[in-house]
Amino acid sequence: MQKVSFFKSIHVKLVLIYILLILLALQIIGIYFSRQLEQSLKDNFQESIYQRVDLMQYSIREEILKERDNSMPALEESLKSIVKELSTRDILEIRVIDNRSRILATSETNNQNLIGQRSNIDTVHRAISAETVFDSISLDKKTRNRVWELATPIRDGPGPDNEIIGVLYIISNIESVFGQMGEINRIFLGGTAMSLVITIFLGILVARTITQPIADMRKQAQAMAKGNFARKVRVYGTDEIGQLAITFNHLTNRLQEATSTTEAERRKLDSVLSNMTDGVIATDRKGRIILINDPALELLHISRDITLGRPISSVLGIEQEYNFEDLIYMNDAVNLNFSTAEAPYILRANFSVIQKETGFINGLITVLHDITEQEKIEMERREFVSNVSHELRTPLTTMRSYLEALADGAWKDQSIAPTFLNVTQTETERMIRLVNDLLQLSRMDSQDYELNKDIVLFNSFFNRIIDRFEMAKSQNVTFERLLPEASYYVEIDTDKVTQVIDNIISNAIKYSPDGGNVRFGFTVHNEMLKVMISDDGMGIPKENVARIFDRFYRVDRARARSMGGTGLGLAIAREMIEAHGGKIWAESEEGYGTTIFFTLPYDLDEFDEEGEWE
Repeated sequence: MQKVSFFKSIHVKLVLIYILLILLALQIIGIYFSRQLEQSLKDNFQESIYQRVDLMQYSIREEILKERDNSMPALEESLKSIVKELSTRDILEIRVIDNRSRILATSETNNQNLIGQRSNIDTVHRAISAETVFDSISLDKKTRNRVWELATPIRDGPGPDNEIIGVLYIISNIESVFGQMGEINRIFLGGTAMSLVITIFLGILVARTITQPIADMRKQAQAMAKGNFARKVRVYGTDEIGQLAITFNHLTNRLQEATSTTEAERRKLDSVLSNMTDGVIATDRKGRIILINDPALELLHISRDITLGRPISSVLGIEQEYNFEDLIYMNDAVNLNFSTAEAPYILRANFSVIQKETGFINGLITVLHDITEQEKIEMERREFVSNVSHELRTPLTTMRSYLEALADGAWKDQSIAPTFLNVTQTETERMIRLVNDLLQLSRMDSQDYELNKDIVLFNSFFNRIIDRFEMAKSQNVTFERLLPEASYYVEIDTDKVTQVIDNIISNAIKYSPDGGNVRFGFTVHNEMLKVMISDDGMGIPKENVARIFDRFYRVDRARARSMGGTGLGLAIAREMIEAHGGKIWAESEEGYGTTIFFTLPYDLDEFDEEGEWE
């Protein structure tokens, strides 16, 4: 998970929000307090001036209205002494101006030359014309301080309806009020700074009480994402955050249980998929492979790396016939033919859609079966039925033809009737042999038989069979015996092994030319007795050697049928040898004869030299 930068952390955000809120509150309070305090100080200052103005107006009005004689000083001198007496530290200058805007007196020593001149002050003119009080705050051009100018009419009587006889103009030093405000503001700013320092410290402590549990839960979430459910969030209290921590710990436990259950189910699924003999392939909703088990890889002969993420139709080799949408709606199985010239290989694919309850398709499950053996068995079954039908149809057709001829009157002809009957008898015996061989194969296929084993001296057993054929042979064929002098005892079913050897020797004699040799021998190696019967016949083509033990298989069908063979002898021989736990095979080269080998189990430790059980 990406690390959170310092300025983006919730801890810093909470502290900043806390400080900004406190700062905003202090600013609002400071502005309101400063304005109210400034207005209050200004009002108090102006009220004190107004209180003195009433006294000044009375004194000046009395002096102006007083009847003067020669013994009394001039009006200007009298007013000058009055305004000087009324001047205070807050009042910078007092001027007395008559109703014609002429300056009668001033308290400022430096402005005595203005007495007798007309006043050009706008406030004075407005007070005279409007007959009311006017005031304004302005900036003194010399001292650059703020002053309060007040112009109030002087009437000839105390009532507001009396005639204006002059104006009292006062310039007061209101800068002291603003100076007090500046000092108060500096004190307030200092207090604000101190409060901010304390606020930052307290904000950090308060923020930690909130961010510490959140940081713990964040670490727990990161640990859970890595699969570590052992860690728990510390509970700091019983408030909402504490309840959240308790709930988070409960969620961790439930998630651990759910993960354990999911992991157990996943292991079960992996075990099932791994131990299935069938291949399983899963895709996403776009048909790309997301899961494939080992049997499927083995069946398709591909590696996992090149399958994951590829379209399933491409991996199965059916992209030319079907696309993913076709496979979704595929109800029947699809056969995948990977057969080569050397060997058949057929797979069957069954498709099942992964679908939500809403009908949304999440993917596709494909199950692969190897049906090569099934197809081979089915093909062999069809071939077997065809061969049996063919083998039976030929003698039956022959018999029907001869019987029809006999029925049409040929039985009366003494020259041909015996021949027809002899052929009919021969074909009947051939069908009997064929049916007997089929019944014997059927019993062996169903294992509806028992081997009556007995311990025999194989040297004598083999020689007796060879002697019987040597005495009964009609062809000019020489028997060559390559048998060991040592005695070898084996446990076999003598009847069945005799039938095997009889069949092999019969074929060797049958296919050997006049003057040819038939060789017999056996050896013992690796606890197996290996028997060899070889002839000098026409041999078998290399591509047909492995098939001579198949049922009804003949290299030369016409010649084999003319010699009375059913095509089942070697098939029966293979079944009997395999029932004894051995193997049978052929080695041949066309034009140079054929050698048949078969093995029988042989355990030297089980018998003594006389063939008795130890």
